Amino acid sequence: MVLDNLGTSLKDALKKIANSGKIDKEVIDEVVKDIQRAMIQADVNVRLVMKLSSQIKNRALTEAPPAGMNSKEHVLRIVYTELVNIVGKATPVALQSQTIMMVGLQGSGKTTTSAKIARYFARKGLKPAVICADTYRPGAYDQLKQLCDKLGVGFYGEAGNKDAVAIVRNGLKEMAKYDIKIVDTAGRHALETDLIQEMKDIYGLTKFDHKLLVLDAAIGQQASEQAKAFNDAIGITGVVITKLDGTAKGGGALSAVSDTNTSIAFIGVGETPDDMERFDPDGFISRLLGMGDLKALVERANEVLLKDDVNVEKMMQGKFTLNDMYDQLEAINKMGPLKQIMSMLPLGGLGGNITDDMYKMTQDKLKGYKVIMDSMTAAERDDPKLIGSSRIVRVAHGSGKSADEVRELLKYHKMMQKAMKGMKGGGPGGKMNMQKMMKQMGMK
Repeated sequence: MVLDNLGTSLKDALKKIANSGKIDKEVIDEVVKDIQRAMIQADVNVRLVMKLSSQIKNRALTEAPPAGMNSKEHVLRIVYTELVNIVGKATPVALQSQTIMMVGLQGSGKTTTSAKIARYFARKGLKPAVICADTYRPGAYDQLKQLCDKLGVGFYGEAGNKDAVAIVRNGLKEMAKYDIKIVDTAGRHALETDLIQEMKDIYGLTKFDHKLLVLDAAIGQQASEQAKAFNDAIGITGVVITKLDGTAKGGGALSAVSDTNTSIAFIGVGETPDDMERFDPDGFISRLLGMGDLKALVERANEVLLKDDVNVEKMMQGKFTLNDMYDQLEAINKMGPLKQIMSMLPLGGLGGNITDDMYKMTQDKLKGYKVIMDSMTAAERDDPKLIGSSRIVRVAHGSGKSADEVRELLKYHKMMQKAMKGMKGGGPGGKMNMQKMMKQMGMK
């Protein structure tokens, strides 16, 4: 999960609201101080932090809760909406044919990001291609070509040609049949005049639908200076923040960009090619606060899962066999790292209490469960009630696991089966409560 420390601190602050006997000025002051501390530690601009604090305090103490919402829910919603406001709006990036220009300083991860964004569009069913216009950095051509070949997206470049403008002109003609054309321009150590002029010359070749500035999250609040400089030069339409999962300064980069005339289009949340997400302020803050991001979860599932991978309707009816659980584990592996998937689920604020070691342990257990299930018969997986003491011993021997581990699997299955029935009935933590929570937070 991105910005783990900030998320944990914010969730701890919100728990004070949830656990308080009543909402009064003393509680609000204490919660606001905790939020201030958390935001400043995440490198968010102090002026924005004070503005956020003032808005939360004023609204919490003066606004009356709307009909159907108690005072605690009202204050939680205020905190949520003000946090969404501070990260700004998202750059709208349509899923249709378009031409995109990528710009940024050297070392921002621009080349890798260009390939990842191409992969993003490919996952959406479009046909992308990347044009290598970086003629300055040694190895840029080879790096981008290898990335594109690995990801199965189109590539155009002219090794040895130093005329970036000519390369882009030729590439746009050659790649005309592709839905998405992404031009990876050269980066520099600073905003030199020749860099600006080359970008302007490339921009003059065609009508670019987007000009995206790539920023490393570790740059923190300095992101504001870069965003303003590039925007003044060529009029960027959005920002891509990379490496947001690996720095304590991510809050600075997010807030700095939103404080300019620009907005965020994509965020990089991991090392794999699929760890590039379209930025959604509501979903981002919801995930940060441990309320999950069901919209992103559904989007990820639609991208990678086949219709028959998981029979959701069957599971919602309570017919959750070990075969279903097996399919579910397979589906989870397809969707990405367990930590990312769990961050998209509404965990009632518990997500921040799950450490990296616990995630690894959980992932190892899931692999072990699959090995155990492979040692069962089809009938046993379909009806776990058949598995008595003698069968547990047989399955343990066949899988190389202990009898206790087999029993643990069966216990885990019962827990999952109960959870599925709870979602169907709208019980505690169930489907109806999820919908109510999302509605209260102003989510669609």
